[in-house]
Order: sequence, then C-alpha cells, then structure tokens
Amino acid sequence: MHFLITTGQYILFLRKIFSRFEKRRVYLPRIVHEINELGMSSIGFVAFISVFVGAVVTLQVAYNMENPLLPTYLIGLASRDSIILEFSPTMISLVLAGKIGSHISSSLGTMRVTEQIDALEVMGINSASFLVFPKICATIIINPFLIILSIALGIVGGWLAGNLTGICPTEEFLLGLQYEFIPFNLAYALIKTVIFAFIITTVCAFFGYTTKGGALEVGQASTRGVVYTSILIIICNYFITHLLLN
Repeated sequence: MHFLITTGQYILFLRKIFSRFEKRRVYLPRIVHEINELGMSSIGFVAFISVFVGAVVTLQVAYNMENPLLPTYLIGLASRDSIILEFSPTMISLVLAGKIGSHISSSLGTMRVTEQIDALEVMGINSASFLVFPKICATIIINPFLIILSIALGIVGGWLAGNLTGICPTEEFLLGLQYEFIPFNLAYALIKTVIFAFIITTVCAFFGYTTKGGALEVGQASTRGVVYTSILIIICNYFITHLLLN
C-alpha cells in the first residue's frame, strides 16, 4: 500500500512539474547553472572511473579468451561492445545517481525544511516547475555528453591496458574496435542515458521535495532517493534492452 501511495504522489509530482511554467527567460539561466553544477563538476569523476574500468574490462576479456584458436582482435571487439552497451550508459548512470541524485535530494530537502519552498508557493510560483524542471533539462542535456566521454575514455583505457601488458597489440585492438561495428549500439546507449537522466532527476527531486522534519530527515530522503533511483535504473535497463535489442 505504501508503494502505491508513493507512486501516486510521484505521478502527481511529475504533473506539477510540467504544468504552469514560468517565463522562458526565467529558466534559461537556471538551466545553464544546473548544467555547470550537476554536469561539469562530474567530468573528472566520470573520466577517472571510465579509464580504469575500461582497462579492467579489457584484462578480464583477455583472461577469458586464452584459447589460441580465438583471434586476438576479439578482445577489442568484446571490450568495445561491453563498454558501449552496458558499462558506460548503465554503470556510469548508477554512479551519477549517487553523486547527482544525492545532491538534488539534499538541496531540495534543505529548501523544504527551511521553508524556502513554502515561500515560493506563497509568492504564486510553481515551486516544483521552477526548481526541478531546469534540473531535468540540465541532466538530459549533459548526461549524454558524459556517457560519450565515458565510452571514449573507456576504450582508451582498454587500449592502454592491452598495449602495455602485451595481451593485445594496438593493430589487433583497433581491428577489433572496427570489426562489425553496429552504429545503432551508440543510439541505444544514448537513449538509455536520456531515460536514466530523467529517472535520476525526478525520483531524487521527489524525495527531496516531499521531505518532512529536519536535518536528519533530509539525509534519509537523500538515501531513499538514491536507492529507489538505482532500483528503477536496473529495472528500466532490462525493459529498454528487451525492446530495443530484441
């Protein structure tokens, strides 16, 4: 019953976000600010993770392909598909759910308990749209760029690991990257990223926006937002994959 009530409240929250917008000139500066605050600050974090996980993926693929009958270039092919199809769009989105999602939940939760949101409502402003809509636009714009960066750096990390350890020379790795490449895989990764960005922003914003109590409840709302977001990303990942790749 609690799940159904929470789901209903979330749907009503979405309805409130996309109704009674403020003027366009109000949103544009806020969207730019949110892109800088939520996305640009995550570049170094995403880059660091992507390089090392890309290297690990290549080493694990090579470890499981020790059969001398298998051509070496398959290491590059398997690493490429693993990074594009699953690692970058899904794992990085889960990482961003923890970083971006917790920030959104805690900031909105703090505004709620300090009655700043109530003050906006008193002034006749649709607080949900004013506060959350720019965050949705920002994550939908910047997250695909972060995922593209992650894919590129993950492949570079895989190439470095294969080249430095000698398990996959540069020529073989590059051949594997180009072999039977399917362009739709990139579109699939970006489609997932946009959906995950929407989930991260709206779910975490919902738990922060509906916070009641004090500082302790703000922390609890942030935790619930990240947990529920991660669960939804995993579930949606299955259905998106089933719809787009089958």
